Amino acid sequence: MALYEQLAILALFVFLYTLVAGRVERSWISGPMIFVAAGIIMGPALLGWFTGTEPRQALRFLADLTLALFLFNDSANANLRTLGRHYGIPARMLLIGLPGAILLGFLGAFIMFDALTIFEAAALGTMLAATDAALGKAVVTNPVVPSRLREGLNVESGLNDGLCVPILLLFIGLEVGSEAHTGSFAAIHLLIEEIGIGMAVGMGLAALGAVLFRACWNRGWMTAVWGQMTTIALAIGCFSLAQSLGGSGYIAAFTGGMLFGYFAREDTHEVLHSSEGVAETLAMLTWLLFGISVVWQVRDFVTWQVVAFALLSLTVFRMLPVWLSLAGTGESNANKLFLGWFGPRGLASIVFAVLVLDAGLPGAELMALVVACTVFLSLVAHGMTANPFARKISALNHGDD
Repeated sequence: MALYEQLAILALFVFLYTLVAGRVERSWISGPMIFVAAGIIMGPALLGWFTGTEPRQALRFLADLTLALFLFNDSANANLRTLGRHYGIPARMLLIGLPGAILLGFLGAFIMFDALTIFEAAALGTMLAATDAALGKAVVTNPVVPSRLREGLNVESGLNDGLCVPILLLFIGLEVGSEAHTGSFAAIHLLIEEIGIGMAVGMGLAALGAVLFRACWNRGWMTAVWGQMTTIALAIGCFSLAQSLGGSGYIAAFTGGMLFGYFAREDTHEVLHSSEGVAETLAMLTWLLFGISVVWQVRDFVTWQVVAFALLSLTVFRMLPVWLSLAGTGESNANKLFLGWFGPRGLASIVFAVLVLDAGLPGAELMALVVACTVFLSLVAHGMTANPFARKISALNHGDD
């Protein structure tokens, strides 16, 4: 099929989805589920409109831009006032639950997959500890869910993928160092370099951008139309400049967004509105490409160990650490289970898988297969349970917030 025919299909499909997006968000299915299913149908499995041989670089490029926007937007929206109101739940989930999820994921991977080294198992645990704020949107935007639970999940899912980046880079560096016999010092040096450059670029550009934005806005030099592109360009600029200088673009987007949100203060949501819309669109196209070029192609390689690990990752490895992290908070068992369950795996895990593949780790193919299986199961399970579980938790917390 010719390029313009494929473009027409994509454009019209997105157009049709925009007409029913609100209805879909209130149903038992989710947007990502629809786009992945559409990718499978349009791909080589059925209609053959897309070959499914699109290069891995295309998936990474699209996912990179999408994750950069989400990292920037999520960290910008996680302002101090939100944390001040409901800091207990996200702080415990990030400081105790996240390390616990990484640890259990590492232990499970090391025991279940003989082909993985200790550092690869740790990297896999980290890749699947990051949750996807976009996939949890049906919960965190649902007004029937108590606000402390909604904001707790929103802050946690918005920040934990950024926190997982340096941890993953460390394990990748340690594995590459062990393969090249350069030792752990070189890996740690590389990690510090990537984080340092990423933070310097992200915070430097964000501070400069915020000052220029405020000055030009006050002078009336900006227009409403071009103002919609400001944060989009700044987020992508932070990411790509850091990458080009040898730093981590993900760290740059994350720290840059946090600083920009601090400067923007009460105007943050309004300023980021267009950026959030673009990020949502790119995310859906990423899911479409995931359905076309990943899901159907890996079906013959999935083993019972892969499925078992994926199920454990979505349940025990996530829910147990969250449960333990919330001990002493006064939250009911139902609330703890709710917070533990809604840790969907998505975009960040896909990007992390491509990072591992590009790093050339010996167990990269197996790790990517596990990630693909986990993300697909999460897509279905969390998409179908979001609204029903939200209504259930609302009834259990009636009159209590």
